Amino acid sequence: MVVAVITCGSRADHNVSFDKNYHVTWGNSHVTSVNQGTEVHLRMDKASGAGFESNVGYASGFFQIKIKLPNKDFSGVVVAFYLISDPDGKGGNHDELDFEFLGSNGPPFTLQTNVFADDEGGREQRFHLWFDPTSDFHTYGIVWNQHQVVFYVEKTPIRVFKNNTKIGVSYPSQQLVIQGSIWNGETWASGGRKIDWSQAPFVASFVGFGVTGCQFQSSASKDQCYISSPKLWWNGDKYLGLDPAQRKALQDARTKYL
Repeated sequence: MVVAVITCGSRADHNVSFDKNYHVTWGNSHVTSVNQGTEVHLRMDKASGAGFESNVGYASGFFQIKIKLPNKDFSGVVVAFYLISDPDGKGGNHDELDFEFLGSNGPPFTLQTNVFADDEGGREQRFHLWFDPTSDFHTYGIVWNQHQVVFYVEKTPIRVFKNNTKIGVSYPSQQLVIQGSIWNGETWASGGRKIDWSQAPFVASFVGFGVTGCQFQSSASKDQCYISSPKLWWNGDKYLGLDPAQRKALQDARTKYL
């Protein structure tokens, strides 16, 4: 028997505490909670970075969070927010949906997205953000249902990955947990620029720990998380595809910033 649990909250809800839906997975001494637990800072220095993970996994949803990047030269540093089926790195054919913010010393600020399905990646796409992500919080979100994956920056769709399993293209279908992290990516993230450790510590801030998604308590079937209902609104007609205004916004973003 499958029990679908709907974890609802307003998107990127500012009032939900970190501990309600998440826990720290590594770098505990580099994680600071403020504002009654509704804001979390991940810190990186030579000793360590840090990361967190959702308490449960999900099979569909609209996953959003607000992030503010380090306000300094953070070349070589990667700040990430993503969904992944293999959080412990045990191997197997994993699924993954990525936001990766690649460190820099001022604009342009680069956001890399990627999609893994059945362990097949190689779908990296990079965008230059049209605002300063270090000066304030901005919202980043992923819609994931049985029709499409849509990456959003604020309310603007920047990337769509359709479910084309009928023609043999793998599509993310496993239970995914949500993760956030800050880590050393200087070997690839910033065009060969090394981390300037005199700038450390590097701090990434996260707000909005409400989760709007469907978790299931048995892997026997995920069908309960794929139905269209008022509670699972991200599976409804509105999210089968983009409307004309969204398609134009998508094309504009890709033309200007991809």
